[in-house]
Amino acid sequence: MEETRRERKKRQTKELLVATALRLFAEQGYEETTVAQIASVADVATKTFFNYFPSKEDVLFAEIDGYMDVVADVVAARQPSDTVADVLLRTCEQVIVHYLTASPTADDDELAEVYERLVVTVPAVRAKALHRMFDMQRTIAHTLLEAFPGRLDPVSAAAATGALVGAVQGAGMAVREQGLSKEGATEAVARSAEIVMRGLRAL
Repeated sequence: MEETRRERKKRQTKELLVATALRLFAEQGYEETTVAQIASVADVATKTFFNYFPSKEDVLFAEIDGYMDVVADVVAARQPSDTVADVLLRTCEQVIVHYLTASPTADDDELAEVYERLVVTVPAVRAKALHRMFDMQRTIAHTLLEAFPGRLDPVSAAAATGALVGAVQGAGMAVREQGLSKEGATEAVARSAEIVMRGLRAL
């Protein structure tokens, strides 16, 4: 559906807050940056910031909802012949595409590096990342369960989702340690997903 003017304005404000926060984190440090500073530099009220994000940590995970929209779209577009593994692999591929093309750091390697460093080094951010990832896993598992009634049970849905997410996270850590390019990172994550799919195709 075509984006309305109000929706476009909200999206642009959200993107501005994320980009502003990441740049301030890079310039002066995460702990040293306040919500008030982010709002001021972005030229919005502090209250506006909290209309979009519950906390400073949450500004780093603005794309979670976008990823979940991708999951919903992939599941909705599944074909009768698709297996659980097919849908999960397609979901992984489309989430990667979204990250590379539509995330706040998609066109800015410097901001992407800042984000990755914060997730690894700042305890509060790392804890938030784990919390959001667990929530995302539960939502994906529940979506799969509804999409494949009679073919999946709650344990199998959770296990399949966890296997894929764990593999992608593991590949992501290896990518950061090796300092691979964006293209190399994409290939590595896709390869890790395919390794998991070989086992999940038994479903």
